[in-house]
Amino acid sequence: MLSYRHAFHAGNYADVIKHATLVALIDYLALKDKPFVYYETHAGAGNYDLASAEATKTGEYQQGFASLARASGLPDCLQRYVSLIDTCQQSNPGHYPGSPRIASLLARQQDQLRLCELHSADSQKLASLFSRDKRVQCFAHDGYEKIISLLPPACRRGLVMIDPSYEVKTEYLLLVRQLEKMVRRFATGIYAIWYPVVDERRTEDMLDAIANTGIKNIQRFELGLTRDHQQPGMTATGMLIINPPWTLKDTLGESLRWLSTQVYTGGYWRADQWVDE
Repeated sequence: MLSYRHAFHAGNYADVIKHATLVALIDYLALKDKPFVYYETHAGAGNYDLASAEATKTGEYQQGFASLARASGLPDCLQRYVSLIDTCQQSNPGHYPGSPRIASLLARQQDQLRLCELHSADSQKLASLFSRDKRVQCFAHDGYEKIISLLPPACRRGLVMIDPSYEVKTEYLLLVRQLEKMVRRFATGIYAIWYPVVDERRTEDMLDAIANTGIKNIQRFELGLTRDHQQPGMTATGMLIINPPWTLKDTLGESLRWLSTQVYTGGYWRADQWVDE
């Protein structure tokens, strides 16, 4: 079980989409002085060595973040993301930060982070990474159940990142059930759900199931490397955002359009209001 290790995929094109979205969401929350809490269900190790055997075996980073780092004329959202990763790599050369590390850099002193990771080796690395950061609590627990127990935050402002590996086929519908529990406890929170398109039918079934829960105000963002989802591997990646900032559709839409025309040509992109308010 728990065989997935994000070290094989750190900085790939799915991370580009997920982390650019994360930057946009936290920047929006930080516009107000009031504190917020960032939650993550599957936090991983938090930081990844790009020279590791895992990263060099797949080389996915080169198709992902590295392709942006070499580009010019990026939209503001992507430039903000690239600049943040550059800052991380100046202090920690040869590494790519995971979403917990990115969130910690964007969060302020008054904000808090609650991070879950069940894989024993990665959970130890995660705890070590944040051992001196009093804003952060790490839990070696099932991320869904732990975060459900922590909701709602006392400050009533929060972002929940849900990004499982989907290595177990039952994960798709498990996510739907657990998401419903979270939203019942914290209906006004922002939820960011990452998904891959490996088995198109399974992904669409999950997305349809989420739409049928009755949860309102969901936007869908997706970038495909190809329109042919019968090809092997992850042919597309996307984010569902519940209770998105009013600026997000235009901000991410501009970024996805640019990526689809300048970097990942031959594919497609989408940015739409998937479930009405």
